[in-house]
Amino acid sequence: MNKLMTMIAAAASLAVGSVGSSPEANAGAVLDHVLATKTLRVAVGTDWGMISFLNDKHELDGSDVDIAKAIAENLGVKVEFVTPAWDIITSGKWQGRWDVAMGEMVPTKARAEKLSFPAVYAWGAAVAVVYKDSKATKLSDLDGKVVGVTASGSAESYANHTLAPDWVGAKPIEFKFTPGEVKTYATDNVAFDDLRLGDGVRLDAVLTDRTVVRSAIKAGYPLKELSEPLFFSTSAITILPGDKHFSDKIAAAIKDMRDDGALSKIMIKWYGVKRTLEK
Repeated sequence: MNKLMTMIAAAASLAVGSVGSSPEANAGAVLDHVLATKTLRVAVGTDWGMISFLNDKHELDGSDVDIAKAIAENLGVKVEFVTPAWDIITSGKWQGRWDVAMGEMVPTKARAEKLSFPAVYAWGAAVAVVYKDSKATKLSDLDGKVVGVTASGSAESYANHTLAPDWVGAKPIEFKFTPGEVKTYATDNVAFDDLRLGDGVRLDAVLTDRTVVRSAIKAGYPLKELSEPLFFSTSAITILPGDKHFSDKIAAAIKDMRDDGALSKIMIKWYGVKRTLEK
């Protein structure tokens, strides 16, 4: 009997290990692990504006945090947050450290080669922000300038003129300026810290999501948003491919939140608008 139990334990250990070591999840493995541990591990950021941030109590807060908690509640489990770097999330090399990634990721075809997007949950606008005393008033004023972007983000692809509008509801994109240099940063806030030093000191502009920009300005950053958006895009919940059962559960949770108005309420709470429909 002891030998049998040892064999069962070893098999279970191998099953859990396979979730972490494979770039894709085995069918049912992620959902089984979530239900067995009664825990949904969710990757969020600590300085992603109102999407997710550390509040005055040094606790994670924001729209993504509320949505993740609601998804976990829908699954009947608790939520546990982890805070990896964005480029690690987009690489798909999760190694079993989390089950779901937030961050309002744009579900492009290139990313779909490594990741899976069970549900779209927001629409957003990418914009350019400059120092408050900058003479730039329109996107074409950024021709030849130094712009900052988050590494591995859609804004970086836009700046490099490689962004392919291949997400749900995508419309043709016009590249309205050509930067002289594109600097990449780990987070938007690090880029904002360089931009706040003054116009052209280290950066002339930062490209990122409008909600992040407005959150920074509200927090006191001496910046101004150029009114013309770079592009509009969808944002999706992100998981690893391979576990259809888990994907279906996440999709169903977002559908339930959309149908009963919970998703809209969270967006209105943080942004004053639904952000669940195309702008």
